[in-house]
Amino acid sequence: MADYKLELKGVLKVFPGVKALDNVQLSVRPGTVHALMGENGAGKSTLMKCLFGIYKMDAGEIYIDGQKVEINNPNDAKKYGIAMVHQELQPIPARTVAENMYEGRFPVYKFGPFKVINHKKMYEDTRYWLDEVKMDFDEKALLGSLSVGQMQSVEIAKAVSQQAKVVILDEPTSSLSDNEVETLFRIMNDLRDKGVSMIYISHKMDEIKRIADDVTIMRDGTYVGTWPASELSIDDIITRMVGRELTNVYPHHDHEIGEVIMEVKDYTSIHEKSFRDISFNVRKGEILGFGGLVGAQRTELMEGIFGIRNITKGELFIKGEKKKVTSPKEAMNAGLGLITEDRRGNGIFGCLSVKDNVGVSIYNKYLKARMVLDHKSINSVVDDSIKKLRIKTPSMKTLIANLSGGNQQKVIVSRWLANDPEVLIMDEPTRGIDVGAKHEIYEIIEDLAKQGKAIIMVSSEMSELIGMSDRICVMCNGKLTGEISSRDEMTQENIMKFATSF
Repeated sequence: MADYKLELKGVLKVFPGVKALDNVQLSVRPGTVHALMGENGAGKSTLMKCLFGIYKMDAGEIYIDGQKVEINNPNDAKKYGIAMVHQELQPIPARTVAENMYEGRFPVYKFGPFKVINHKKMYEDTRYWLDEVKMDFDEKALLGSLSVGQMQSVEIAKAVSQQAKVVILDEPTSSLSDNEVETLFRIMNDLRDKGVSMIYISHKMDEIKRIADDVTIMRDGTYVGTWPASELSIDDIITRMVGRELTNVYPHHDHEIGEVIMEVKDYTSIHEKSFRDISFNVRKGEILGFGGLVGAQRTELMEGIFGIRNITKGELFIKGEKKKVTSPKEAMNAGLGLITEDRRGNGIFGCLSVKDNVGVSIYNKYLKARMVLDHKSINSVVDDSIKKLRIKTPSMKTLIANLSGGNQQKVIVSRWLANDPEVLIMDEPTRGIDVGAKHEIYEIIEDLAKQGKAIIMVSSEMSELIGMSDRICVMCNGKLTGEISSRDEMTQENIMKFATSF
């Protein structure tokens, strides 16, 4: 038996203007969880897409059980027992949970000379695998009716249903609640006991220490090294990831809180099972955290405030003046900005450049004779954003789709900073972002608070809420169940108490 279930040797991948992978290697032992770590742009997801056949390697070799194999497409990967849960979801919202799970591999029966999808078996099998991983979703529900976290859970169930021998998990917990993370880890431990190898990409250090057997670290598209997880401290991992030491991940609160900038009164969604009777305010220079479990309707509330979702009642005041916001354009005109939770679905414009993705919110401000874009001024704004947020991109003309997930998120942050809103709503602003980039985002949030901007930060990470917030509002099942104003009372226990208050 081979010492390694999977080996990648000398992998090279070049995109126009950038060498994404340069002589990278990876060796995964049978029946282990192998963590793959590195800053955004380090090449982790690119390496996995090469392994899964989404990208074609420019050089390199793949070995499974000691035998060299050729993987030219995802079907080849599946044939060799490799499954992948992608960082960026690729759902088909208008089809059912079962159809999404079995897309491309539907069970069929013969009807004369034809092959017909066996819907009864598909739904029965889906129910079996959902029960197997203890996920209580209706297999016949449209996938679009689920939250982002629930969609991620379906993807995990899909990978398990393929009974693969190597499972790639690319940021699988980024949209999961604490309970869902525990369920995932239980599944992973079961798979490990059955001899399945897993490659686990995550920026969450506590998860790596809990679940990983081995850790491989990458930096700037190159291989740094591989170590037993038990021999690495969190500080060791961070230092080897970023090439520098990071202290005080959360910046010191050095901003002053002033008068109320925005007030929300009795906001109620048009949908009965969404947010209802929500009232709160946020002050000048304040970082207001919003906590809660998946399904608490925090994202829906923020989208309602920004005019994306319809409300049946409620009032919005900016600097004491009542504002009617029924569309994002009206929200922007009122001084609001929104960084959405679903980066791929409604954040980036994948077919446009970094410049266009940053500039789209400010083009109306940089017009010559009210009709021609002032590209020189726009380029200056975009270039300043790239430098300030350390966005890793060959140039501002590079397609945003060619950047890593974390750098795409930085571009979205830059877009709203360029628009200079009075109130910036940040829904999971560090989702899928490495520890080094998180620190930079936190510093930007603190700087904005110093400038007197009001920040509303939705986060599923307890430590982030506690470390960054001046005040925390907690939601549960569409209701505002608690508010924590004292830093001494900002504990995980208190947040969870309100997050589970029905």
